[in-house]
Amino acid sequence: MTLNPDLVRERCQEITDSLARLERFQEVPRDEFLEDQDSLDIACYRLLVAIEAALGLCFHVSAKRLETVPADYAACFGNLGDAGLIPEDLSSRLQRMARFRNLLVHVYWEVDYERVRDVIDNHLDDLRQFRSAMAGLLPPSNGTGRGNERGSQGGE
Repeated sequence: MTLNPDLVRERCQEITDSLARLERFQEVPRDEFLEDQDSLDIACYRLLVAIEAALGLCFHVSAKRLETVPADYAACFGNLGDAGLIPEDLSSRLQRMARFRNLLVHVYWEVDYERVRDVIDNHLDDLRQFRSAMAGLLPPSNGTGRGNERGSQGGE
């Protein structure tokens, strides 16, 4: 089965947009960031958007390329790693990120904002690598002007 190129590009763009917003927080001193509830809320939301977009891509690729529906979010990234669509080490890091997403969504009153900052400082590149790998699954643009390269190229 073939991938839906519009869906892939849209999810890639969502990741790109969220990463751009999150990278701004890397310039804010850690203590200042951790004391600003508005920044914390924005960061959590943008992390959720980026992770959800990555999960959307993961499930789409699993369904279309692997013809399987993963048991859970972390397993989705594991399946892509097992199939060689992403490197195993990236798969492991994204599985941890999927579990982190679950904490953000289901236990929001106990969010560890130090961990949020750690993801911003040290793990945004995991999402960037995943976005690039998924965009790389699409055939090259045919030059008709109908393709949208933003999702695969933006922000790099």
